[in-house]
Amino acid sequence: MTFNLIIVGALIVLGILLLLIEFFLLPGISIAGVGGAIFMVGGIIYSYIYLGPAAGNITLALSLILLAASFVWLLKSKSLRKIALTADIHETVDNSDLKRLQPGDTGVTVSRLNPIGKVMINDITVEGKSFDGEFIDEDVEIEVVKVETYNVLVRKRTKIQE
Repeated sequence: MTFNLIIVGALIVLGILLLLIEFFLLPGISIAGVGGAIFMVGGIIYSYIYLGPAAGNITLALSLILLAASFVWLLKSKSLRKIALTADIHETVDNSDLKRLQPGDTGVTVSRLNPIGKVMINDITVEGKSFDGEFIDEDVEIEVVKVETYNVLVRKRTKIQE
């Protein structure tokens, strides 16, 4: 009986620890979360099988209460503040070059637009995006269709034959 209680207690405590690690330290669903859930459920099932239904119900209730209490305790503790990301980014991307470009301006591709790449228009190198999603090779003449916040929409320049 005592051995069964030790096994149940160890499984539940290990499951709670792994679940807390999953919640607070590891991003996404990882082996710790899956393992924690398996250990907790395994401990509860072991309790039902080897200690009886009354002990199983008590184990279920206590394990849920213990998980919730440890979760709340960890949230309120100062431990998370030491590892939390607190930096604020106040910088912005300089897009002043884009204000000097107008639809209809012409230039050349610096890199292949696949459909995004670098273009040079009016001696300004900016990020260009193919207007219709077409791939445009390097060193091809292009025309600005639209100037957006962070890039320009371009298309191949059509040559007018006289």
